[in-house]
Amino acid sequence: MIISHCGDHQGRLSMVDRHNPKIEASANVEKDPEDWVSGDDPMTPAQASYLKTLAEQADEPDAYADGLSKSEASKRIDALREKLGL
Repeated sequence: MIISHCGDHQGRLSMVDRHNPKIEASANVEKDPEDWVSGDDPMTPAQASYLKTLAEQADEPDAYADGLSKSEASKRIDALREKLGL
């Protein structure tokens, strides 16, 4: 944590310097889908829709399948996004 010592903020923490859990929580975005607590749950409707769209755009219809887990859908979405340059 940094304490500002200039201007009228002397000795007080600026908003940027304070603990911000939202910024720190963004590290979870990079978590491996295999490590997700809910990774074995069925893919969400949003994942299903996005995966189906990407599979069509990438001309890989077999990339989409009903009954995928959240983690498997996420991995397939990542692979298709990479293939499509997204």
